[in-house]
Amino acid sequence: MPERVVRLAGEVSGLAGSKLREIERVADTTKILALNALVQAAQAGDHGRGFAVVAEEVGRVATSVRALSADLTEQLEPRIGELNALGRDLVAQVRGQRLADLARNAVELIDRNLYERSCDVRWWATDSAVVDACDAPHEPARTRHASARLATILASYTVYLDLWIADRDGRVIAHGRPDRYAGVLGSSVADSSWFAAALATSDGGAYAVDDIARNPLLGDAPVATYATAVRTGGAHDGAPIGALGVFFDWGSQSQAIVEGLRLADEERDRTRALLLDADGRVIAASDRTGLLSERIELRTEGRESGFYSAGDDVVGFARTPGYETYEGLGWYGALVRRG
Repeated sequence: MPERVVRLAGEVSGLAGSKLREIERVADTTKILALNALVQAAQAGDHGRGFAVVAEEVGRVATSVRALSADLTEQLEPRIGELNALGRDLVAQVRGQRLADLARNAVELIDRNLYERSCDVRWWATDSAVVDACDAPHEPARTRHASARLATILASYTVYLDLWIADRDGRVIAHGRPDRYAGVLGSSVADSSWFAAALATSDGGAYAVDDIARNPLLGDAPVATYATAVRTGGAHDGAPIGALGVFFDWGSQSQAIVEGLRLADEERDRTRALLLDADGRVIAASDRTGLLSERIELRTEGRESGFYSAGDDVVGFARTPGYETYEGLGWYGALVRRG
């Protein structure tokens, strides 16, 4: 609709200008004819005096018509210019707000998805197989059972690349996909930020989360890592005896969100949909470029959501609102429309 306003304003401007120029040409031609008639009347002497009066009147009418045309042009041009400007502003407002709304939709979808991950890790950390493995990490029967249990979970929860159980010292004693990730079992995660944060959680209702990073032991895939402590007896206030880390398949899941936004074909060809972390690092991009390497400085000016022009581009953005008990990590959804 806004584009139609701009198009109609342009059509009106072109039509008015064209017709006014035609009127001016007719007035100029009439003026010339009147002058020629005056010359002919003068040459006719007394017989041409009556015709001279008519010729003079026609000349005055032509002059008046041209003056009216010029006056109309002078009055129309600024108004049509203002209409064009208003139309362009309306288009920018509608497009910009649409981009901001889509950006909010993208970041809300990922927030809701990651809220579920925070629930999963806290729930699975109380599973008896997980607790038993951490309680006796050197008993192969228990760790094998825990691995089998994690594999069963992964069969239903396909959004994860793997689930790891680490003992109190940070050694991975069980995981769900030994056939796919052979180097995980026995590796140390003692220096991993998620492991330290998991052990430091206050109780079974708390969890730790890392920003998006590539995990070398998972094929260098980008993952969202959620973790919590495994506690004695699986009790809410039990002492930490290990940690459970779950690795969300960030690459495919986030890509589905930024590529699945409801954009028309014409919009999709000109729009880049992004998820950015709190530092502006690209953590997902519909064009699959810049992942974890490119940084974009949004001009938010303290706003939670909005849009602005950047040269010929329009940028819409929205900050994570969080979902339920998941406050989010300060991420942004952003859409950049070219031209």
